[in-house]
Amino acid sequence: MELPVTNPAHPGYGQHVQHQSQQPWTDYKSWAPVLSPAGSPPGMSSNPPQSGPADMNAVWSLSSLGSGYPQQTTCWTPSQSHCNGVFKPVQDVTSPTQMAPQGIISQPTSPMSSPKLESRYGMDPQLLPSVVQVLGEDRAQWEGKVFFSEPHSSVPPLSTTVCTLEDRGNATARYVRCTSYSFPVEQQLAQQSHLPLGAILCPLAKPENQEQSVPVCETQKCVRGCVECGAFMSPAMSWQDCGQRFYCPFCGKLTEVPWQSYQPTNKGQRIDHEKKPELSLGSYEIVETQKGEPAVLLLAVDVSATAIRSGQLDFVCQQLCSLLLSLDGGEDADQSDLRVGLMTYDSRIHLYDLSPTLSRPHMMVITDTDQLELPVREGLLLPVKECRQTIESILQQLPLFDAETQESSGSHYLSISAALKILQAANCPGMLMVFQSSPVTEILDKKGSTGFFTSSKPESIFQAPDSSTSLAKACISQGCSVQMYVFSQQDVGGAWPGHIPFLTGGKLICYNSLQSEVERTRFCGDLMMSVNTEMAYKAQLRVFVSRELRVSGCYGAFLASTDSRCVAMAALDHHTALAFEFIHNKSLDEIRGVAIQAVLSYSSSRGEQRTRVHTVTLACSQNLLDTFRTSQAETLLTFYCKKMYCAALETSLQCLREELQMEITETLACYRKHCCTTSVSPGQLVLPQFLKVMPVYINSLRKSEVLLPGLRSSVHYRLQLRSLTVSMDTRNTAAHFYPLVLLLPVNTERCSASCFESAVRCSAFNLKSDSLYLLYSPLILLLWVGSMVPPLALTLLFSVSSFSSLISGEINLPVLDNPLSVNLRNLIIKLQSYAAVTLKLKVVKEGDSCEESLQRLLVEDKSPNGGASYADFLFHLHVNSLRRIAG
Repeated sequence: MELPVTNPAHPGYGQHVQHQSQQPWTDYKSWAPVLSPAGSPPGMSSNPPQSGPADMNAVWSLSSLGSGYPQQTTCWTPSQSHCNGVFKPVQDVTSPTQMAPQGIISQPTSPMSSPKLESRYGMDPQLLPSVVQVLGEDRAQWEGKVFFSEPHSSVPPLSTTVCTLEDRGNATARYVRCTSYSFPVEQQLAQQSHLPLGAILCPLAKPENQEQSVPVCETQKCVRGCVECGAFMSPAMSWQDCGQRFYCPFCGKLTEVPWQSYQPTNKGQRIDHEKKPELSLGSYEIVETQKGEPAVLLLAVDVSATAIRSGQLDFVCQQLCSLLLSLDGGEDADQSDLRVGLMTYDSRIHLYDLSPTLSRPHMMVITDTDQLELPVREGLLLPVKECRQTIESILQQLPLFDAETQESSGSHYLSISAALKILQAANCPGMLMVFQSSPVTEILDKKGSTGFFTSSKPESIFQAPDSSTSLAKACISQGCSVQMYVFSQQDVGGAWPGHIPFLTGGKLICYNSLQSEVERTRFCGDLMMSVNTEMAYKAQLRVFVSRELRVSGCYGAFLASTDSRCVAMAALDHHTALAFEFIHNKSLDEIRGVAIQAVLSYSSSRGEQRTRVHTVTLACSQNLLDTFRTSQAETLLTFYCKKMYCAALETSLQCLREELQMEITETLACYRKHCCTTSVSPGQLVLPQFLKVMPVYINSLRKSEVLLPGLRSSVHYRLQLRSLTVSMDTRNTAAHFYPLVLLLPVNTERCSASCFESAVRCSAFNLKSDSLYLLYSPLILLLWVGSMVPPLALTLLFSVSSFSSLISGEINLPVLDNPLSVNLRNLIIKLQSYAAVTLKLKVVKEGDSCEESLQRLLVEDKSPNGGASYADFLFHLHVNSLRRIAG
């Protein structure tokens, strides 16, 4: 077991017990249900809501259950008016003699081999705080409604809730989510709480639910920002002297307003504030008058002997021809003006002069790859409408190459270096698509080895070799984003080609083989997604924060620099998110609050120079309870994920797991000691209302295969997993660490679209043999089929007559004309829209050996890699938090 069993030092330390879950809160009114724990007589009902003051305490009482423990009936009664929403048992068992575990129930090998999965300490996992319940409560409160994002506003809806976010002077949660919406005034309070002060920034996020797009204004018409620190104009600036000057919260200086842009003020606001986005909105974008070079598209195809023999080159070339045709014949006229270039490579580089004046394209072979120089500069990049047919003719000839005359393997490093030279010669940014069919080999410096497997110094497996880092830096400087498609299984111990793609805002996508229809469909989807996704090139993100704070760290998929306030990226899209951490310089001003501004300067694909500004103003408080009340578990999870995964480059994984456990233990101990408004016994678990599911999130992060590798976890898989996850936004991060498990209807008479939205907890206990379940995370889509599913449902979904006829594995769902099939396919399309890559559907039958892939997603249970179950982890948090208080 990963978590050590520790004996409590507290004399009245709570028993091995069962957590009693509360019913959904109604406007946080004080009321308590009467619930019957496992084994007690049925027929007990809930009391009606009691009126009482609002509070955020959520308290679960622990009663002993399980093998070796005396069964006790705990009667739950309504709280007194001063208890503020606390569930308090009539009977508390606090005898230390009940603390030693007498019977340990181990987790079964197969998730479905036991009708019920229990904790080692006798707790019923089904009665612990539920993520599904929290998501449902938030939907009930906000779904279909409008949340006004105003300065010093309250906590926004969760990222999974379908609602409209309206900018009323604060950037909405689509763009900026803060770990708390009320920062502690004093540094000592922040350290005491162990809650990080941070923000998750997704600067290019797409508006949803008919929200207004970020308004665009011209440089000349915008009110100029602070001349001292460079912060941009925003509602966080306060006007003085009738609008002649304004106070900047980011540096504390006053700036005079030029007479050309002067307007008087009325009640502290300029009279023209409603006409200018920079004065009234938290998010706006500035377009510069001077345009740069538009981005280009470069295609690099592996034509080595291995690639030709694999038989996959033919399909790749066919899809590239289809891609060019869609660019040339699409509705968007700008796409036909997109400049395109083509190169092929093995151990050499083959460039193609596509000039229309030539009777046929000229191929130029570069053999001296150590000192790579372009033989020509004209004709390498042309608008797709001028060169499409020429490139298609080349692509049609590539599969006909003689494998015996080609070099044995191709180096993706050469293609990236050559693409970089082309972009530098054209003085433009762009996207490079590399199609690698041969196994990737490690490139070592001439002066010495730099790879992980050949280095003499100990390094993290997540660290990029020096050769990749230096090439990535050059790509970032030029604005070259690398998208890599790999069609071969990599050798064990071989190089991982994903460092440069992920460090340049691109992706590495691996395929088992393009021989299967599933992988071909996935490749086509990924190809079109890469081209159709709007990208920002040569991006620079700067973060300003109130002068009483400073930026102490920045975490995400980028190369770190010495200045944590500024991040340079080759490219980013609407999925890309970063985390920034803040610490105190001195005490905050409760009246002014906290101001955070993110400024993204970038070049659009059309060459426009744009600057997007997001500003939020938060409250601050002397009361630590306010900080807990305005925190959200999913935002803290996203922050910790990015921070821990970035720290994995230099820190041991064991230390990171211990740090995560220590942080949340200290947080719970602090809340229990300083913020709990009622008297509780040691046998009661106290959690902040908005953070009651934080333990299950943190446990899932701790036992993720990045931080806790299993026996079957390959190094390449973990590298890929870390790189994909570290750039995710809040919604995808939460879904990754707590996948969505949807119960699908098997009754063909009741299969409306609403029936496909019934979620259950991520535990094997909730998977019934007579049901179908769709499990979704941003990287996995899995359909679990119970052994007793009605044959009619199998026929309507898979065109098979029985459970035994169904084969587990990756499939494309057959297109069948019935409500069950149509609704399921529509649901998959909806879930796919949230993911950054094309997902493939995997069918898993109950009892099959491939159920281990299912176990990885059931994060409330013990994991195949040895990670603790949710119940066991929560038990240890409770133990250690009491010890912290007692110590």
